[in-house]
Amino acid sequence: SGSGTHPGGLVYVLGWTGGFCLVALFVAPYLRQLNLYTLPEYFDHRFGGRWPRIIAAWSAVLCSFIYVVAQIYGVGLITSRLTGVQFEIGILLGLGGVLVCSFLGGMRAVTWTQVTQYVVVILAFLIPVSWLAYKQLGNPVAAVAYGQQLPKISELELHLMKAPQEQQVIKEYLRRAHDYEYKLAQLPASLEQEKKAHREAIQNLMAARAEESVIVAARRQLAALPRDEVAARERWTQARQENLARAQPLAGMPPHTQPFAGDPQGTSEEQDMFEVSRRNFLALMFCLMIGTAGLPHLLTRFYTTRTVAEARNSVTWSLFFIALLYLSAPALAVLVKYEVMSQLVGMRFDALPVWIAQWAKLDPALISVSDINGDHILQFAELQLGPDIVMLATPELGGLPYVVSGLVAAGGLAAALSTADGLLLTIGNALAHDLFYWKNTDRAGTVRRVMLSKFALLLVALIAAYVAAQRPADILFLVSASFSLAGSAFVPVMILGIFWTGVTRIAAVAGMLTGVMLTLYYMVINMPVVRRLLSLEGSGLWFEIDPVSAGVFGVGAGLLMTIVLSWLTRGSAVPAR
Repeated sequence: SGSGTHPGGLVYVLGWTGGFCLVALFVAPYLRQLNLYTLPEYFDHRFGGRWPRIIAAWSAVLCSFIYVVAQIYGVGLITSRLTGVQFEIGILLGLGGVLVCSFLGGMRAVTWTQVTQYVVVILAFLIPVSWLAYKQLGNPVAAVAYGQQLPKISELELHLMKAPQEQQVIKEYLRRAHDYEYKLAQLPASLEQEKKAHREAIQNLMAARAEESVIVAARRQLAALPRDEVAARERWTQARQENLARAQPLAGMPPHTQPFAGDPQGTSEEQDMFEVSRRNFLALMFCLMIGTAGLPHLLTRFYTTRTVAEARNSVTWSLFFIALLYLSAPALAVLVKYEVMSQLVGMRFDALPVWIAQWAKLDPALISVSDINGDHILQFAELQLGPDIVMLATPELGGLPYVVSGLVAAGGLAAALSTADGLLLTIGNALAHDLFYWKNTDRAGTVRRVMLSKFALLLVALIAAYVAAQRPADILFLVSASFSLAGSAFVPVMILGIFWTGVTRIAAVAGMLTGVMLTLYYMVINMPVVRRLLSLEGSGLWFEIDPVSAGVFGVGAGLLMTIVLSWLTRGSAVPAR
């Protein structure tokens, strides 16, 4: 189940699995039949001219770069957790592994590297899930047995919704939300009052000769206050929204067996929440499906097969191994949720496991606990668990042996490394092969081309590592955004070009630009920092669709633009080659 702001994990299982079905039926065999090297080459081959290839190459760089930032961010989390170094150092250590794998081979080598890494990934995923299922249910086949835990989770959820301690936490969140609402209404006077109160507190501490550490902490609190009215309005508005979201039963999460947030039979507000939640679920699933059929680093894997039949068979085997992994994902969600509700919730704060503090020290956005109601006992609403940590923390959460924690970390590294290898190779090929050396056959020596590709790969990897160190967003958001961009940039024109001979060059160019620019605009214009800089008020969302699902607008606009312009310029249609 999801929440009012997150569609839940099922959407990723359905979206990615459905996307590979689209690849098998409509994309992979036809691209392999052309015997090309990169995805931008298809647009050059099908439509001719320079602009289809240039736009496709830069679109491939854009969506692959966002995706590789997410992978390097994940590598940094795992490496820093294993070694105990700072997050930024962990990124550099992980980046070294990515570059080694990327530099030592080309397309075929990376393909076989990813096959080997998948073995590590599947073992790292299935072993802890099976172990946890055997611990809770006595049956290691988690995908079959996890349904027995659903009634127990429903009972625990009902208990938590009625528990007096949880109600105390909810009231405190509401009080904090009202405080922020009052501060927002009194700006800028409320900000000055906050600063004045902190300065007086520091003076009182110094007059009382308090310990230096206490005074330093008070000064940090003063320095952490918003600098001006604009920053205060942005930060306090966000804090108010977060507190209101946490002030819902089960911290804003719907019951596990309920597919969407809200209630279609409830109040008007609950009905609206239900419609928005369902709408975003379907929108994100659509973007993931279409994006899977358009991601360059996935499609280039099928260029390495010998024949068209092998390309189709490779997609079939991919679906099998993907299903093997994804069928256990719902089981993992149920088992981890039961473990949290039955074991972690209700513990005293001084008895909480050490791993919580270790992960929180690494990044508070991953996991955080706070004694909201002051009873020194962890309530469900006092626990914030980020989606990026669920799998990594499963062994520690379930009390599994340390060797399983190491295996999960190795699996996470293998997954991130294998994906980053393909992404960096795609970016390097797009820059060197599709942009620089295109039409420059007199300077296109093999050694020189490979050298430039590797140099571009290294440069992009360093830039991506710097961006990842800034923690721009969580991993799921970055990954989903790259799927939206890839789907809107490539899929409408690519599918039309495969099955319709009437697509013209100008229509292809306009369709690709319309799709990717509209998607990028919707994502950027709804970023809080952009809205603050442009002094934009309100949400700016269209039909309440989250920015990560902007591809629903980009794909539709690109498809419509391509069809209309092809009809208007049908006299200049490029014959399919």
